[in-house]
Amino acid sequence: MAFEAELRRARGAAPDTAAMWTALERAHILSQAWAWPHTRAHWHMFRLAVRCRDRAETVGQVVRILVAGAGSLSGRVPYGNTGRTSAGLLTPMPIPEDLRVLLGRADLPVDAALARGSVEGGAQ
Repeated sequence: MAFEAELRRARGAAPDTAAMWTALERAHILSQAWAWPHTRAHWHMFRLAVRCRDRAETVGQVVRILVAGAGSLSGRVPYGNTGRTSAGLLTPMPIPEDLRVLLGRADLPVDAALARGSVEGGAQ
């Protein structure tokens, strides 16, 4: 599973917090369509925010933990959003090409993906 591989990459990148965030952002993008993995991605982000003593990110991740599962179940998640507080809770974002392939969306133009505004399936 690509999602689990990104979580392992985040753990293995310690103590490089920038690399850890990158891996968790990628895990988040991969997880958005599924309630439990999506919530887990935010849990790991919360833990890293606490470790970094980033108060704003910590609070933002608490909010995201509370809404992630419901967003996934309802299909109302911002397609490609990295999951960070600075990204905005409902802001769709471009997806890295390799993740688009994993999600089965390699042929979908980025602009079209953003216009759709939600994740409706893909690989876990």
